[in-house]
Amino acid sequence: MTSYGSSPAASSGSRTNGLAIASLCCGIIGLFILNIVLGPLAIIFGAVARRQAAAKNGAGMAKAGIILGVVDVVLWLVLLMVAASNGGFSWYVGG
Repeated sequence: MTSYGSSPAASSGSRTNGLAIASLCCGIIGLFILNIVLGPLAIIFGAVARRQAAAKNGAGMAKAGIILGVVDVVLWLVLLMVAASNGGFSWYVGG
């Protein structure tokens, strides 16, 4: 019997691992911005979530987060090589 105001789904106990969700979010957002920061975070969160996969759901999300984290790091390395081959980094400040 559920009390007034609580949903039966909230007490079911099958919740997705928060680290798996964080890993997937970091991996997706890292494709667009801050990929050198969010890529390793996605890999770390995904690895920890995969170890906890026996107790909580989210193994697929954790695996996807790890893959996207690796893609983020590789993308950053490719962008770094492209920038280096074009004469390196330079700042243009007015004038």
